[in-house]
Amino acid sequence: MIQLLKNVRVFREGAWRESQLLIADRRIACVADRIDCAFPGMEVVDGENMRAIPGYIDQHVHITGGGGEGGFSNQVPPLRFSAPVKAGITTLVGLLGTDGTTRSVESLVAKTKALRENGLTAFCLTGAYEYPSPTVTGSVRRDIVLIEECIGVKIAICDHRSATITRDELARLASDAHQAGILAKKPGIVHLHTGSGPDKLDIIFDVLEHSNIPIAVFRPTHLANKVDAAVRFANMGGYIDFTCSAENPSKRGSVILDAISRSPEGLVTMSTDGNGSMPIWNEKNEMIGIGAGSVRSLHQNILAMVDLGCPLEKAILPATENVARALSLYPRKGALQEGSDADITLLDENNQIDTVFALGRLLLRHGEMQVHCNFEEM
Repeated sequence: MIQLLKNVRVFREGAWRESQLLIADRRIACVADRIDCAFPGMEVVDGENMRAIPGYIDQHVHITGGGGEGGFSNQVPPLRFSAPVKAGITTLVGLLGTDGTTRSVESLVAKTKALRENGLTAFCLTGAYEYPSPTVTGSVRRDIVLIEECIGVKIAICDHRSATITRDELARLASDAHQAGILAKKPGIVHLHTGSGPDKLDIIFDVLEHSNIPIAVFRPTHLANKVDAAVRFANMGGYIDFTCSAENPSKRGSVILDAISRSPEGLVTMSTDGNGSMPIWNEKNEMIGIGAGSVRSLHQNILAMVDLGCPLEKAILPATENVARALSLYPRKGALQEGSDADITLLDENNQIDTVFALGRLLLRHGEMQVHCNFEEM
């Protein structure tokens, strides 16, 4: 299918320019001020003076549901296909959380495949909070090498729910992920849930000091309460990821902007913890409440950063170009240029998400889903 997207503004050559985008074979074939062409069956989509940005990339989503703290009735339901689409997310990475017992890596891989079948770009991580890591094949290395969708492993640190993994165990896990990534031409990352423990990122610094494992293998997240340690890590060359906040986007946006100002360019990313459980703990680590993360918080936090004075073209980078580079996807993802995947989000005059293309397929138009997926209304 060939489509022409017209009357949109794209940030290129240092400014928001009136543009047209030609989409062919799921990719952007051309971006220019004006494209004069006609093909049999070509569809023309009028952007109505909207701004076009790359589809968001969310690298931390509990696509099979998260949680379980406080009992089985607290398990968060699986992600519905329409949720990331309406949030402007066209690429995501699924993972497990606290519960690697009743939630399996097998079901995670299956859900990742389902999201791909429905039209999104989806990857997943093997492992969970626990160690040794739960896997499909019996080996983290084999999961990454042999399972197409699997690009790394997840583990938890600095958290009373974690497996209290040792330095040597983390080094071994990182070595397996790194070697697997080399063999399979994948990122081969260790995605680290970091809890509110007082040890900050000490175990990662310890591994880096006592091994030859590249810093790029380690991807700590949930860093809003560890900003100084995160900035130190970034200034050593590592990517740092901040979880968006639905409750107070302005406060979290301020934290992210502070980290960006103190870190090398391009090393700060954002993710949502979508459909993950958000337990509330007291000083004795007793659960006194629970909620769930939302993929909508990604755009909410970007808008908060804009309200704080950050230009839109810079505010989106932690959810577009930066994370695409972190996952070895740029410029296929995270950019609107010739050869990039046609993952395009259109923002209206109020910067609200209006239209979403994923791999050239129109999924959302004027806020309404354009495709049907089974069981969405259940």
